[in-house]
Amino acid sequence: MLAVERVDAPPGPKTADLERAVGQRIQAVTRRGKFLLLPLRPASPTPAAASGGDELVVHLGMTGVLSPRRPAAHLRLVLRLDGGAPDALYVQDARRFGRVLVVPKGDYRALPTLAAMGPEPLEDDFTVAAFAAALARSTQPVKAYLLSQRPVAGVGNIYADEALWRARIHPASPARALSRPKVRALHAAIREVLAAAVALQGTTLYDYRTVNGEVGAYLDELDAYGHEGDPCPRCGTPLLRSVVGQRGTHHCPRCQRRARVRRGRGRRRPGRPAAEAAR
Repeated sequence: MLAVERVDAPPGPKTADLERAVGQRIQAVTRRGKFLLLPLRPASPTPAAASGGDELVVHLGMTGVLSPRRPAAHLRLVLRLDGGAPDALYVQDARRFGRVLVVPKGDYRALPTLAAMGPEPLEDDFTVAAFAAALARSTQPVKAYLLSQRPVAGVGNIYADEALWRARIHPASPARALSRPKVRALHAAIREVLAAAVALQGTTLYDYRTVNGEVGAYLDELDAYGHEGDPCPRCGTPLLRSVVGQRGTHHCPRCQRRARVRRGRGRRRPGRPAAEAAR
């Protein structure tokens, strides 16, 4: 990387230590959830750098675009490259929710979501058993817990609504209240929805573009998200919109009934004598 140009991105936590990337080579492009991870290596590495090194971490947020083409508006950063085309990567971000920063490789203390992220949804270690154990640890609404990225990586607002609709689970149901059949159904739905969305290059509502500047084509496949008032494709009941975890949420009030945590049997109410409770 030859240079970092901060067009409209003052130094701060979201763009921390970017200048450390100058003079280093991008070795690969990998991913965890919605984070892009680009390990760096000095052009003339020392033994210490070879054993550790830095990592360029990119999260595009809701409106970010990383492209080899210069955008007409909302340009925040330019990463100047050598070694052939493209000679630059442009970071466009209308709402400034994205992050582009350099950290020591694997040190995600400044990125707690990445540090605590669950397994990749399309990999073998995302098992029903592990997913059930993760859900059992949380009393949060299941949608909010999915969006935390802790039980599984990469499930965003749109795909959470779609997977919960397929699995017939109310988005506000406590995560730990889901039965094993519901956990199994949600596990399968997450895999199905994400695999289909990836095949169609994602979902473009407004700003999202692929690295080639194209729109995602999964918008026409959405069953629940964005369909407030439309008939449920499964039962015909008008879909509702609510807010769960501070995010707009869509569900069918008939197909997706809210689950509740069952109270343990034999527990007596506070203040009741034991003899009375035993009657």
